[in-house]
Amino acid sequence: MKSNQDASQERWFHRNRMWLVTAATLIAYVAFLEVAFGIRALASELSAIGIAPLLSALILLVATYVVRCWRVADYFPRETEGQFRRLLRLTLVHNLLNIMLPLRSGEASFPLLMRSEFGMPLARATAALLVMRLLDLHALLAAAGIGLVIGKDWALSALLLWLAFLLAPIPLFALKTPILKLSSRLPKRLQTLVDEIENGLPASPSAFLRAWGATLLNWGVKVVVLAWVLRLMDVAPIAASFGGALGGELSSVLPVHAPGGVGTYPAGIVAGALSFGADASSAALAQIGKAAVNAHLLILISAFIGTGLAVLIAPSKKL
Repeated sequence: MKSNQDASQERWFHRNRMWLVTAATLIAYVAFLEVAFGIRALASELSAIGIAPLLSALILLVATYVVRCWRVADYFPRETEGQFRRLLRLTLVHNLLNIMLPLRSGEASFPLLMRSEFGMPLARATAALLVMRLLDLHALLAAAGIGLVIGKDWALSALLLWLAFLLAPIPLFALKTPILKLSSRLPKRLQTLVDEIENGLPASPSAFLRAWGATLLNWGVKVVVLAWVLRLMDVAPIAASFGGALGGELSSVLPVHAPGGVGTYPAGIVAGALSFGADASSAALAQIGKAAVNAHLLILISAFIGTGLAVLIAPSKKL
């Protein structure tokens, strides 16, 4: 028969198993970086960029979290009115959980946090999260497409193709009403669920355009900053630096995400850079690998800084 102390320890390990796995993964990652590159060599590579560019990149990356928070606040104005700082903390905690927990399991925290903090039904918060993630994926691909247009020397055909993709969500949103009308044929219980899902969708074209615009701004800034940092670390040509930014971020939004992005994020940067025309020689690959690791560390640092600031400015007992 287990003692109370043994049972308590078992419950603690069960509750914290995800964080324990994440911590163990990060420790192993640091050890791997020391063996593969050397922590000092990586730090030297990062410091060679210069303090001003690094600080600028961090400030812009943290600013994208504020844009994300504004998008949620605008999405749910009645529920979040006058509580922007509290919502900022929720947004940043959700972002950190997304980064640190494996296989996108951190996504589940958003509807749960919105319910506990703002009393929002799970179906409504989940529907809103799904819409925002689809907009995120579209905006990420559109932002990375800038690198392809640049790589084609701003050819008219490439520019028109990019513009067509950029504007694609507008006609898709127009299909919302006819699709939702089909729910009238469903059983009453399912209609109630569909009603909650509808409440999680943008209520009007103007609300959709604001959410879409905030998403484009957020991912446009993030991808351009990452591409700029990669270019400063000699990832060339410029299209390859955009490809690296795309590859890294795609690895974090698709369900192949390791705890903290360890391994998967840098691998995504390398794969993206090569796909967009980077030199595949051994020397170039080694340089891209170091740049990828440093770009990943920059993302982690910005997430920790943002969450730390949010905790300081918006203390809450519920989170």
